[in-house]
Amino acid sequence: MKKLYLVIPCYNEEEVINETAKQLVSKLKCLMDKDKIDQESKIVFVDDGSKDRTWEMICELNNDNECIRGIKLSRNKGHQNALLAGLLTVKEEADMVISLDADLQDDINAIDEMVDKYHEGCDIVYGVRSQRDKDSLFKKYTAQGFYKFIKMLGVEIVYNHADYRLMSSRALDALEEHKEVNLFLRGIIPLIGFKTDVVTYERSERFAGESKYPLKKMLAFALEGITSFSIKPIRIITAIGSLIFTISLVFLCYFLVSHFRGYTVKGWTSTIVSVWALGGFQLLAIGMIGEYIGKMYLETKARPKFFVDKYLK
Repeated sequence: MKKLYLVIPCYNEEEVINETAKQLVSKLKCLMDKDKIDQESKIVFVDDGSKDRTWEMICELNNDNECIRGIKLSRNKGHQNALLAGLLTVKEEADMVISLDADLQDDINAIDEMVDKYHEGCDIVYGVRSQRDKDSLFKKYTAQGFYKFIKMLGVEIVYNHADYRLMSSRALDALEEHKEVNLFLRGIIPLIGFKTDVVTYERSERFAGESKYPLKKMLAFALEGITSFSIKPIRIITAIGSLIFTISLVFLCYFLVSHFRGYTVKGWTSTIVSVWALGGFQLLAIGMIGEYIGKMYLETKARPKFFVDKYLK
């Protein structure tokens, strides 16, 4: 039998963690009874510097149940770093690892099919949402727009997939070879290759607590994904700049002809509009270029992405 580890990043999840542990323990035992996974399979909660009782509750769960483990990071490092910390910490112990969120909005019954596909030879199995009926209209259309936009920019990404996935130990070894400081795992993992497949499921509503991804964080995460995997935004700015320069040459010829013919144009509207339009575009271009330069600055520092403070076994 193969060992399965479930890795769950947690940040201020005291309202959901007990119920999450209860459901996941039940799921593991069910898989063990069916001889699909080894009896030594584990559930690993990763505390990402929570400010509530999340870590204390993980310690209690660890004392009460031998299949539950806990990893405490030295400080809050963000969801992607916490997830990577969990994956890389357990990869030497597990044959396959499934990552999922603590709120259990992702249907845990899809784990069965993921494990089946692993036994069929898949190294990576993506959990893909079949629909977004539970989302608000704003979140639904912005999320779908993001996936379409980022694919248009040439980024290889699985549509409607978040971070609910199975990875084999071989795939995790390959993931460790990627040294990016600016993490966007949804874009990195498809680059690994190996045999992959998808499992579709319906996402449920969060049964307690609040989402840890408000609009501000969602926008920052989207920008992270776009600028980490595509230089097309800079090329688009270059194309727009070239177009504006060409148009300006045409207007220059027009104004020179008007001048020598004795026509004078009185008014400032066109001038003000041009100044504001060009000034805004220049600021946008500088900001976009600065985003890439900032990423290069962070990458060259190569600072550690996380530190594990405690690992409860």
